[in-house]
Amino acid sequence: MTRQRTHGTSPYEAAYGFSRAIRAGDRILVSGTAPVEADGSSTPGDAAAQARRCFAIILKAIEELGGSAADVVRTRMFIVDSTDADAIGAVHGEVFAEVRPAATMVVVTALLRDEWRVEIEAEALVHDA
Repeated sequence: MTRQRTHGTSPYEAAYGFSRAIRAGDRILVSGTAPVEADGSSTPGDAAAQARRCFAIILKAIEELGGSAADVVRTRMFIVDSTDADAIGAVHGEVFAEVRPAATMVVVTALLRDEWRVEIEAEALVHDA
């Protein structure tokens, strides 16, 4: 099976040996995606702003591998504060209102950087025309 990979701007991809996303057949798997700007800095702002940045990175990776938001079938959201759930969930709803993928939101003790409020994974199924 042929594999395609795409890379993002996370400084951890090369250092930790992973790809932003990989396509194997009709599956696109997007790694845990944190709110990282193009220069490697963390996205400023609240949980909703950080979630928007995560989804922008995720959708760019999926598109680079031949998919779209409509192909997303699962998301996993890791959050550090349960009071951010509604804000992050609302952004998820904006992005996937029509798609309605299977989704999980889990409160965790911490993420890699203290300033991160959210990290998100996604999976897509792409059926070429």
